[in-house]
Amino acid sequence: MASRSNPGPGFGFPPPDTGNFLLNAISRALILLIRVERRFDPFFRPAVDKVLRDPLSRGVTALINSRRKDEGLKIAEERAQPDEEAHLEDIIASFNAQIHRLWNPGHAERGGNTKTHGIVRGEVTVRNDLPEPMRRGIFAEPHTYRAWVRYSGPGPYVPPDIDDVGFMSMSIKLMGVPGPKLLDDEELTQDLLGISTPTFVTPDTRANAQLQHWSYKNAQIFYFLNFRDPHILDSLMQLLWTKTQTSPLEGEYFSSVPYLLGEGQAMQYSFRPRLTTRTRVPRLPLRPPDNYLRDAMVTTLAEQDVEFDILLQLQTDPFRMPIENNAVLWPTKLSPRVPAAVLRIPKQRFDSPEQLEFAKVLSFNPWHCIPEHRPLGNQSRARKRMYYELSRLRQQMNYVEHYEPTGDEIFPA
Repeated sequence: MASRSNPGPGFGFPPPDTGNFLLNAISRALILLIRVERRFDPFFRPAVDKVLRDPLSRGVTALINSRRKDEGLKIAEERAQPDEEAHLEDIIASFNAQIHRLWNPGHAERGGNTKTHGIVRGEVTVRNDLPEPMRRGIFAEPHTYRAWVRYSGPGPYVPPDIDDVGFMSMSIKLMGVPGPKLLDDEELTQDLLGISTPTFVTPDTRANAQLQHWSYKNAQIFYFLNFRDPHILDSLMQLLWTKTQTSPLEGEYFSSVPYLLGEGQAMQYSFRPRLTTRTRVPRLPLRPPDNYLRDAMVTTLAEQDVEFDILLQLQTDPFRMPIENNAVLWPTKLSPRVPAAVLRIPKQRFDSPEQLEFAKVLSFNPWHCIPEHRPLGNQSRARKRMYYELSRLRQQMNYVEHYEPTGDEIFPA
């Protein structure tokens, strides 16, 4: 087994390895530019976002839609994409090779949403005032579910927080959810996954396979800046929503892909924090502590409970709110986000080594769900097998077994 002092090159930020000196140099320069911007971002970004982010997001979405063809799909209708299975095989192979390249045995991390900022206890309470069409699945009636909530950064590395791309994720595992599940390795769970951008980084599995090729070379920027097959508009949307984060407990999160909301209805969901204060990132524009996001969580949860509103957005226009293209922002003017439940994270301590390690035995998969919330679209179909296989690979490399939590787990205080 590798020593604990040598987890592998994924712990940090490995240099680009495209095989081309010029491309490597361009990648290094652009990464440096992003890192410099991140040091100054909090001084101007809130004001810019307040005025410009939403209209610019609508403008980019309009440009993306102008290049799309209306395929005549109905509400909640899916359609298999050309070579979808081949793209999935390609994605899994790229992730598999990259995980082996980045991590030594005993230290494997997730291929995406890699760095764990914290895993905390919570509970999700379904509201009693939902409109009738939204009372489906876990939202059918008022109920409180215990939950484990994992906050994480982007992937596939574990860098200092200030050096990542300004992206966070939140994975919620509800426990005590009855009924059959679409992935049978867990019996009583329902997973809800959110990221800090309202659109996915790639529109479909074909594009995702391209991204993973560049990711293996530690040069993801050339997925977006590819003259043969550019994804400039997708990169603009990501840049509008990524930023220097202040705390995982203070950001919005979005499903970014659709799910069923009962038969014949599709939805996206999101998480809106109730905290109105924002933690100051220490030492900027100098270097903050490497784990300042976890530190911010520790400070907040030592003093108070934290709550998020969980909101549902129904698909009302099959073209402007597509199932198979996840790079399109669903307009809230066509369908507002409706509060459906509340995630409450009680005051707690969570930063013991044992509790942080607990994240490694858990598997989050959107297909840990009841049929009423089946994931929709080609990237969601891919995630079923991709997440399952990569989770098993990671746990095998770490010599741990998959574990379905109950909520009764106890860790040192």
